[in-house]
Amino acid sequence: MWGDRREARVAALVVLVVVVGVAFGASLALGSRWLGAGAVWHALSDNTGADADVIVRSLRLPRTVVASVIGVCLGIAGALMQGHTRNALAEPGIFGVSAGAALAVVLGLQIGLVESVGSTVWCALVGALVATFGVQRLASRGSGASPVGLALTGAAVAAMLGALTSAIVLLDANTLDGYRFWAVGSVAGRGFDVVGQVLPFAVVGLVLAMLNARDLDLLALGDDVAAGLGLSVRRARLVGLLAIGLLTAAGVAACGTIGFLGLLSGHVARRIFGARNAWLIPAAGLTGAAALILADLVGRLVGGAGEVQAGVVLGIVGAPLFVIVVRRRAVAL
Repeated sequence: MWGDRREARVAALVVLVVVVGVAFGASLALGSRWLGAGAVWHALSDNTGADADVIVRSLRLPRTVVASVIGVCLGIAGALMQGHTRNALAEPGIFGVSAGAALAVVLGLQIGLVESVGSTVWCALVGALVATFGVQRLASRGSGASPVGLALTGAAVAAMLGALTSAIVLLDANTLDGYRFWAVGSVAGRGFDVVGQVLPFAVVGLVLAMLNARDLDLLALGDDVAAGLGLSVRRARLVGLLAIGLLTAAGVAACGTIGFLGLLSGHVARRIFGARNAWLIPAAGLTGAAALILADLVGRLVGGAGEVQAGVVLGIVGAPLFVIVVRRRAVAL
């Protein structure tokens, strides 16, 4: 951890920004055809239609921008979820948000609503937000949406929605064929149009996340203590859940289900910045952006003539991290 000094935390954020910048540049330069810094700069500043210009501007730049935006969204969603559940193993899938998006996409495929990336975005957003509010409503019945109640309700809803999705795709070969490319989690083929469609939701989610930072610090003391200090626990939970839902929905809608990114980003940011959410939340976003960009880049470099999808790369990295966290018994924040 970088201690409690403001200067140290600012320096750490600057380092993360540099890491994201380096990853962004590497993503533009490296791939099946390696380009020098001069070629990349020429493509960005003076497009003449040369092969290198087309590769950078039409192929690599859009997917790198998508990876940056979605990495920020999923990284922050993971940090928020770990804070609200006070569970170090929490990540967006636990709330059933990803499962809700997946079910909506499958239903859209089956009835013919999903015919392009753009229509996939809207179906996934609707499913994710419905699942988010459904979990919140179910978990808040009675004494309110406690961390344990949210986690258990989310897991139950995710299992139910996942079972429904499996039943639909197994009974319909055409739906399965269309869904499997989306479900793996990838930024390939995503362009600026996708960013434009999910950006409004992402921006609102980011604003809500930052507004929720101070409340989340108080909630870490316990719901009773937070209420005693004048915090409306129900309102704080609702704002946090809405932020998680919007950010995860944007990510899942644009790139499919990408697991472990929220888990990875939240842990890395927490080890560097500690539990102060005003610093932790932007740090988790930057970490998520760097991680998704690098995962996409690694998939392109090791895939040979094809490529390994970013969701697969993150799964390979995230699964061992999950095991390490469990073995250290780091389940409570």
